[in-house]
This record gives sequence, C-alpha cells and structure tokens, in this order.
Amino acid sequence: MLSRRKTANEKERFYCRSLPVSRQGFYQYLENKDRPWKYQPLADVRKEILAADECHDTYGRVRMYQALVLKQPEHVEIPSERTVSRIMEEIGINHPSKRKPNGITKADREARKSDDLLKRDFHAEKPLTKCVTDITEIKGKDGKLYVSAVFDCFDSA
Repeated sequence: MLSRRKTANEKERFYCRSLPVSRQGFYQYLENKDRPWKYQPLADVRKEILAADECHDTYGRVRMYQALVLKQPEHVEIPSERTVSRIMEEIGINHPSKRKPNGITKADREARKSDDLLKRDFHAEKPLTKCVTDITEIKGKDGKLYVSAVFDCFDSA
C-alpha cells in the first residue's frame, strides 16, 4: 500500500514538474475535469435559436441576447450581454461585426496645423464676428448626408 502511494506521488511530482503547474492546481484540475460546463444549458438554448432561424448568420451578441430574453427558457438563467458574447465565442457561433468605421476625417501628416484664432474665448461683442462650426456624416438609405451647424458666439452665451 505504501509503495503504491509513493509511486502515485512520484507520478504527480513528475507531472507537476514537466508541466509548470502547482500541486494544488493539478489536484484542482483532477477534481473539475469531469464537471459539466456551467453554461451548457444556455449554449444548448442558443443552438436551438440558431437552428430555428434560416439565416442564423445575422445573430450577433445583441440580437442573441434579445432572443434569449424573449424566449425565456425554463431553468436557464440569462447572464449579461457580455457573458452571452463570451459564451458564443467559446462555442464557435460568434460573428464579427460587419460594419467598418469610415469617417470623413483623414489624418494628413504633412498638412499645416491651423492656428487657434479664438483661444477658447467664445464671447463676441457684435453678431457674426465670431462663428464656430462642425460637420458630421449621417448614413442614409440612398447615400450619405452631411450636416454642418454654424453657431454665432454672440447669442450663444
């Protein structure tokens, strides 16, 4: 009996040395290796949702979370949206975002920097002596729309 225990300890020491793992970590692994995954029921519900949908490639983390909230499966606790995303990545059904950020501002390294003419003084004595503006791009169904607002520093105080 003693020799059998000694050989088991030698094996454990060998495993722990060859894989840089503590003995505590090794025993924790042995204890948990046959335990079922805590999110397995949730993963099964997700796969059911994808199987029911014909074009399942449109399910991102937000839409999947909304589908889970709508379905309200029994005996399954729905975690946060971020946890839903992490579980989707782990089971291999996560889809990357198809949107690409394409703003209108492009950095030009050779361009000369503009002078700060206002010096953070946004007060004017007469109308139309100091005006500030900004431009933004809005994507529309039939193209882009550019909106520019002009503010007069005289009456904005």
